[in-house]
Amino acid sequence: MRRPVALRLNAALATLAVAAATGVVLSMPEAASAAVTGSATGYATQNGGTTGGAGGTTVRATTGTAIHTALCNRASSSTPITIEVEGTINHGNTAKVSGDSCNTAAGVIELKQISNVTIVGVGSGAVFDQLGIHIRQSSNIIIQNVTVKNVKKSGSPTSNGGDAIGMESDVRNVWVDHTTLEASGGESEGFDGLFDMKANTQYVTLSYSTLRNSGRGGLVGSSETELSNGYITYHHNLYENIDSRVPLLRGGIAHIYNNYYVKLNESGINSRAGARAKVDNNYFKDSKDVLGTFYTDAAGYWQVSGNTFDNVTWSAPGSENNPAGPDPKSNTTVSIPYAYSLDAASCVPGIVTATAGANKGLKVSDGNCSPQTPDPTTGPTDPTPDPTDPTPDPTQPSGTNLSLDAGADGSSKASGTSYGNVRDGDLSTYWSPAGATGSVSVKWGSATSVSRINIREASGSTGAIGSWRVLNGDTGAVLKSGSGAGVIAVPPTSLKKVTFEITGSTGTPKVAEFETYAG
Repeated sequence: MRRPVALRLNAALATLAVAAATGVVLSMPEAASAAVTGSATGYATQNGGTTGGAGGTTVRATTGTAIHTALCNRASSSTPITIEVEGTINHGNTAKVSGDSCNTAAGVIELKQISNVTIVGVGSGAVFDQLGIHIRQSSNIIIQNVTVKNVKKSGSPTSNGGDAIGMESDVRNVWVDHTTLEASGGESEGFDGLFDMKANTQYVTLSYSTLRNSGRGGLVGSSETELSNGYITYHHNLYENIDSRVPLLRGGIAHIYNNYYVKLNESGINSRAGARAKVDNNYFKDSKDVLGTFYTDAAGYWQVSGNTFDNVTWSAPGSENNPAGPDPKSNTTVSIPYAYSLDAASCVPGIVTATAGANKGLKVSDGNCSPQTPDPTTGPTDPTPDPTDPTPDPTQPSGTNLSLDAGADGSSKASGTSYGNVRDGDLSTYWSPAGATGSVSVKWGSATSVSRINIREASGSTGAIGSWRVLNGDTGAVLKSGSGAGVIAVPPTSLKKVTFEITGSTGTPKVAEFETYAG
């Protein structure tokens, strides 16, 4: 790892001695390039992208109190900052710090009601010992190259509800990369999840990380009715000696690819309560019930491709046990709105072992099963990838706009707007949801074939629509997902109702026309 201030620190030993004793943050504006390597991947690239503290000040911290101080010393709660962490962070050196730009607590690294922050381990490494990282009501967060271990929810000391990294309450755009998250047992020993998301957490990627020696890997959604979470990517992670929840999905969408699972003792990927998982080119070894719906009769779904099952055993189906194996087949389809490269499952054990976890040199796969070190991140990057699937088709649809003879309804509408405005052929009228997200539908009295859609934004609001899904209103099936308004090609489908659901936006989304075409 780079040590961009080594010369200056050597020239200022007195200052360093004071900092070492007190944990005071060392301001390092000359370290503008920071230590972060690479750019966000997966769903963290959507909804405007995830860049963390890129473009802001870089500081060094050796205590939890110093991390909190760095957050609280910012000009505002959204001022970009990269905090380089070295040493052991524990309860003894993590106190609450107050300020207008922070909301911290003792005994936990608190990232609450803030944005644009990177925490990255440097030098000899960063270890969060029995102390969790807590993300609440925050956005645009990067956590890279750190170890979090033995966080407890019972016994002593406790921290973060027992989660190594936990997110809840309107969290958006988090990239967790090259981390090591580990426990020393299960719930009976006082531990909970290693990587949990709940209460409306969306657009998260966990990449090149090691999760091990725990009863619970992590969950998405805290109950069968708490279904506001989703758009999570898990790739190139090592899960080792985990009892269950790798992850547990309740509702939402997850993309799970190129992960290496070893010794899943009770169950693996648990898709339930309507969740939909795309499970590609993973390697499962010496494990049990690695995919399915478990411990509930609330079904979940999966699309599987290219996975290897090496010494995997499967239970018999039951009323609350629906394993996908012994011959897993897809029971849904999931469209992925960002570009990604798949390593062959056969080389996943090798590439993941070489790259996953903290202090592994931040190496990643080159897409051909070989490790490489990406360029350092030197400032804000363009978070918009070149999508491969789905890509809105720029070609104008042909034929008659079927919406002109249809009805309309939706989930909510802002004051002064109407669902019917999206199918009246008038670009000067529009529908807006009551908030930043919502859905509007076009419907017919009899089944109608639709293969293309054109979403036209109202004048002055171009670009406000971010991520979206197109749903078959009859069945709820997702026909397409992506971002940005325009022409959308969907699989030719006969239906009575088609829904355009806005799941992310900038400003106020305004749909002037929701056009539908057969060709």
